[in-house]
Amino acid sequence: MGNPLLDICAVVDKDFLDKYSLKPNDQILAEAKHKELFEELVKKFKVEYHAGGATQNSIKIAQWMIQEPHKVGTFFGCIGKDKFGEILKEKAEEVHVDAHYYEQDEEPTGTCAACITGDNRSLVANLAAANCYKKDKHLDLEENWKLVEKAKVYYIAGFFLTVSLESILKVAKHASENNKLFCMNLSAPFICQFFKDNLMQVMPYVDVLFGNETEATAFAKEQDFDTKDIKEIARKAQALPKDNKKRQRVVVITQGKDETVMALSFLSELVQEKPLDQCVKAAHYAANVIIQRAGCSFPEKPDFK
Repeated sequence: MGNPLLDICAVVDKDFLDKYSLKPNDQILAEAKHKELFEELVKKFKVEYHAGGATQNSIKIAQWMIQEPHKVGTFFGCIGKDKFGEILKEKAEEVHVDAHYYEQDEEPTGTCAACITGDNRSLVANLAAANCYKKDKHLDLEENWKLVEKAKVYYIAGFFLTVSLESILKVAKHASENNKLFCMNLSAPFICQFFKDNLMQVMPYVDVLFGNETEATAFAKEQDFDTKDIKEIARKAQALPKDNKKRQRVVVITQGKDETVMALSFLSELVQEKPLDQCVKAAHYAANVIIQRAGCSFPEKPDFK
């Protein structure tokens, strides 16, 4: 469950970057000055569309690693009733993700422009409809909650703490009460800093916690861990209060790029009940493959045993 975005990828020129004050290698949230960027990108350049957003990308990579059967991962999030929403549904279907979107017409579908120059990517995200997910309008519906009950593993990025805490808590408590695996990603330092209360309401239900070094350091500072040592931070995070005593918390702190990809490749093995060392190997493999590719794509099949 997370923030679905339609990734719009294109090789652009320096003039386009300059026009919208973009750095060649960066990731920012869209402002008023970027309003025309998305339409111009589509009109002026040859674009590729991909189902995106941190959590949806992670489910996508997990499905890619598993290959068969299709639709092992179900995804919830909010989109608009518009052209980009229709494309997003098609693209999720193409990569065999079982997406069940809450569709509303107040905000347009969220988008992320990936402006590629050489080996650089400048990402501009407009969350829009992704911010509008509603527990009572979607998660609570019987047909959707049945899908939650059917699942064995749950993964939600910390970004979603800014959208629907009540939805996260409902799923987290279900996982804990039924001894299922609930996983969360710290996602960004600002989540640890400015959404600390929301994060700590969910933490007792977290069985696997993911984060990179920067996020882990920010989390440790906010929690008064009084250390910058990554192993010590992991130990202290593991020892935080936990609701389900049948499972010991696992903390995974990555040290390199593409930590979310790493997290869910890890889970692609975990959901198949593979040992932890195999999960980590799978994560390293997937992260290395994704890092080495320009744009938003990955090979048809993984070369991983």
